[in-house]
Amino acid sequence: MPALSSSIPLSSSFRHFPLPATDDSQSLFLLLNPNLNLRNPRSRSFPLRTRRVRGLTAKCTLRPGGGDEEGFILEDVPHLTDYLPDLKAYSSPLQNSPAYAIVKQSFVNPEDVVAERIVVQKNSPRGVHFRRAGPREKVYFKSDEVRACIVTCGGLCPGINTVIREIVCGLSYMYGVHDIIGIEGGYRGFYSKNTIPLTPKVVNDIHKRGGTFLRTSRGGHDTNKIVDSIQYRGINQVYIIGGDGTQKGVAAISQEVEKRGLQVAVAGIPKTIDNDIAVIDKSFGFDTAVEEAQRAINAAHVEVESVDNGVGIVKLMGRYSGFIAMFATLASRDVDCCLIPESPFYLEGSGGLYEFVEQRLKENGHIVIVLAEGAGQEYVAQSVGTIDKKDESGNRLLLDVGLWLSQKVKDHFTREKKLAINIKYIDPTYMIRAIPSNASDNIYCTLLAQSAVHGAMAGYTGFTVGPVNSRHAYIPISRVTKTPNTVKVTDRMWARLLASTNQPSFLTQDIQGTVDKETMDLIDNMRINSI
Repeated sequence: MPALSSSIPLSSSFRHFPLPATDDSQSLFLLLNPNLNLRNPRSRSFPLRTRRVRGLTAKCTLRPGGGDEEGFILEDVPHLTDYLPDLKAYSSPLQNSPAYAIVKQSFVNPEDVVAERIVVQKNSPRGVHFRRAGPREKVYFKSDEVRACIVTCGGLCPGINTVIREIVCGLSYMYGVHDIIGIEGGYRGFYSKNTIPLTPKVVNDIHKRGGTFLRTSRGGHDTNKIVDSIQYRGINQVYIIGGDGTQKGVAAISQEVEKRGLQVAVAGIPKTIDNDIAVIDKSFGFDTAVEEAQRAINAAHVEVESVDNGVGIVKLMGRYSGFIAMFATLASRDVDCCLIPESPFYLEGSGGLYEFVEQRLKENGHIVIVLAEGAGQEYVAQSVGTIDKKDESGNRLLLDVGLWLSQKVKDHFTREKKLAINIKYIDPTYMIRAIPSNASDNIYCTLLAQSAVHGAMAGYTGFTVGPVNSRHAYIPISRVTKTPNTVKVTDRMWARLLASTNQPSFLTQDIQGTVDKETMDLIDNMRINSI
């Protein structure tokens, strides 16, 4: 396949190096050592510029062929051999596994990568790639020498127990690891002497329950104390399930482990019900949350249909991103208006929310509004004159925009329009996350857990795992914690929602200018990340 030439020069952080012609189309990628070896009789090694920032190693390689053909960027993850170069490798136990015996391509080629962007133009740069997840032919741990631990941190999310179960079963059934412990109560559990022995029998049916089998907490991260505990207990594989704050902790633990020269693989499994983790396609539990949100929306619709001038307001989770509200609205088809943090709205005046509510009441006799918990926070703060407060994870504590909006709508129509309305307010916030995961999330959690196990056994560390364009990859933690994933109101998915609800866009001239600037910043950021 011919290489794509770039119309945008590579960043000064990377250098171009001419490559010799080669017929080996498989040898496109940089392996674990910082020199590229095309493994071809006519090839030779080339020095390449590498960059490491906060646990991220970005390596740029060029496609063979010479000339003006441009290469691609591999944003790699740390490996134990980066600081333990004499670490011995062993043949993977999967070579003798009945489960993998019938699979023709059991092991992932070390040169396989996953592209961050798959929709490109002819002259687009090759862009950023991540190392593909999956089992390797060589591992860096003997099964009988592995002592693994699992910990869950932060808020609840459907599917946590499935991830725990599949890590335990994956280590046990695939790699023959039998020394696995559970750390209770989040990061604070590392300071406790009590742990839970985990076996396939112990975790056999925990996927049928909501919550987390290991219990959880927010905050409590002390890197030195945690690594002291890891070292004291003789743990050499750490699996941490949590959101962006937790993943930053994964990076800190990995860096401290490297500083001490320990053979400890630290793997992160990203968790957030809001679906606001960057890079990956979606977070586990999201589908379940959207599905469960339908119950609340359906209830609101039934209520307002049964009374005169019924106004149903459903508040869903979404601190900084409105993915749950948006997808639940699209799935329901009973929602008249969806309000999310990314799309500012206003109440009064032409094109405002009051005007739209009045219009729908005249047309249908009822209206259903779905709003994310982070929407309109600036209005609520002005009304109550409060200041920002944060929880132990550093997240801003939100005011109840649902109650605020319910009261504002009621006051407006009762006092100014002299119209009696029936407000039906439903807040299923914790109901949608405290349930077992559905079928699709269970499958997804299985893939996440097994990918993390394969990565840790193969010696990768300080990484997180997730699907990128439907292919699971090992991703530098700094990429998933740098900027949260949010709904792009200039994207077609938001346009689909507006077409479905026929609601106003609420884009005043000032807001449009803000959106335009954010769009240009997004485009500029995409250009930077693709070179």
